[in-house]
Amino acid sequence: MGDTDARHQRPAGSPAASVVHRLHECGQTLATVESLTGGLLAAAIVEIAGVSAIYRGGLVVYATELKAVLAGVPEDLLAARGPVDPDVAVALAEGGRRRCGADWGLATTGVAGPEPQDDKPVGLVYVAVAGPTGSDVHRLDLDGGRDHIRSAAVIEALRLLAEHIPGTDDAGVADPAGASRR
Repeated sequence: MGDTDARHQRPAGSPAASVVHRLHECGQTLATVESLTGGLLAAAIVEIAGVSAIYRGGLVVYATELKAVLAGVPEDLLAARGPVDPDVAVALAEGGRRRCGADWGLATTGVAGPEPQDDKPVGLVYVAVAGPTGSDVHRLDLDGGRDHIRSAAVIEALRLLAEHIPGTDDAGVADPAGASRR
């Protein structure tokens, strides 16, 4: 993957390769649930040799109603907050983990542009992870075009997962700038 992170820099090494390697070492599995990235996260993961040992599968739930139907996000949460929300991101990650029978769920939701969505600005992205020890979500405020926002979301999601895999820190992935994480 030749994409850049939130700083418009290429991470050292492949973030996906680092995550796949660590999950393999730990004997743990992964599932993905994607909205704005539309399959890019899964594609980044499955291009790594040996991924079949750790990757259970993924869901692309671009339409809001599919977030409930396929990923199990509560309909009342979607109705109250909309699809671009930190709690929705966590529910996506938890739903992917549960539906695919994986140790870890990794999710993306946000606004890639070119237009704002439901009063949410272009570049607002939430990446979430759910795993054996709980869930975490990061807010990203990205700039740039649609392609950059989507590819940066993939890198940042992988970075978030790397922070939570046992025995890892950031898996050799450079720290972002250009994105506020809260």
